[in-house]
Amino acid sequence: MTPKQTYILGIESSCDDTAAAVIKNGIILSNVVATQSIHKEYGGVVPELASRAHQQNIVPVVQLALQKANIDKKQLNAIAFTRGPGLMGSLLVGTSFSKSLAMGLDIPLIDVNHMKAHILAHFIKSEGHTTPTFPFLALTISGGHTQIVKVTNHFEMEVIGQTLDDAVGEAFDKSAKILGLPYPGGPLIDKYSKKGNPKAYPFPKPKVGPLDFSFSGLKTSVLYFVERNVKEDPEFINKNLNDICASLQYTIVNYLMDKIKNAVKHTGINEVAIGGGVSANSGIRNALKAAENNFGWKVHIPELEFCTDNAAMIAMVGELKYKQQLFASNDVVAKARMEF
Repeated sequence: MTPKQTYILGIESSCDDTAAAVIKNGIILSNVVATQSIHKEYGGVVPELASRAHQQNIVPVVQLALQKANIDKKQLNAIAFTRGPGLMGSLLVGTSFSKSLAMGLDIPLIDVNHMKAHILAHFIKSEGHTTPTFPFLALTISGGHTQIVKVTNHFEMEVIGQTLDDAVGEAFDKSAKILGLPYPGGPLIDKYSKKGNPKAYPFPKPKVGPLDFSFSGLKTSVLYFVERNVKEDPEFINKNLNDICASLQYTIVNYLMDKIKNAVKHTGINEVAIGGGVSANSGIRNALKAAENNFGWKVHIPELEFCTDNAAMIAMVGELKYKQQLFASNDVVAKARMEF
């Protein structure tokens, strides 16, 4: 029998953010994230450094989440944690801590798929927010994933399209690196694109199946484009940064939208939700809002705090699984690669 007041602690440690959140009956009471800034020096996430930072951060982050939720750990009904996918060293820290805490408190342990959590974050209750109606399509876009998912219910999801090589977030960050921008470069491309001409430089859209993606060729074309123009004018990037960023973002956003349109046509489902770090990008958010008006879609865009890696979405899945008594055994192991 499910208690009237259900408190679930969510723990997220899949990459370089250590996060903890407490949810009570669909409402987030706290959502704490410790971001690791050390990776900026290396131009990308260093797995060994990430796992060490998680070890330092996880206890104070969990304590702060409980404090902000104004509850004692003994009031928790279950611990939900990210099992995968992600960096193995990072996942191990969260998994080991969660197993130990659940065992110490003698409460259920709930394993969560990180990418499914990005989708189910849309079911977090907040003022003015409407949750998706099943079935709906989800576009999960991040540094490690680019997928179109048909969501039949909370626990039945099918990947109907995905990247054949690199993820869209990697395409943004690697292109930014080619332009000499610091890590993470994706948000900077978004920032500079707002001041540029989106049609200044045409970049090619990769040609693959109607629902699949490819970004490796786009990164190569950006590299050759920059090398060719910088050879002619060493100041080319500085002079044209806004236009380059605007053109690149325009190409990527239109490419993503082409695939979503294909998915809507293929499935007959015109309700679309986005999730993952790249769903914070203003270009894709604006394009989806426009599609809602132009095509009659029903679009769900997450609040910014639920776009990047966070534990609120882990806690949300934890609550949904808790209601169904879908618990993990204490010998559960982290998985760097994890299928839907």
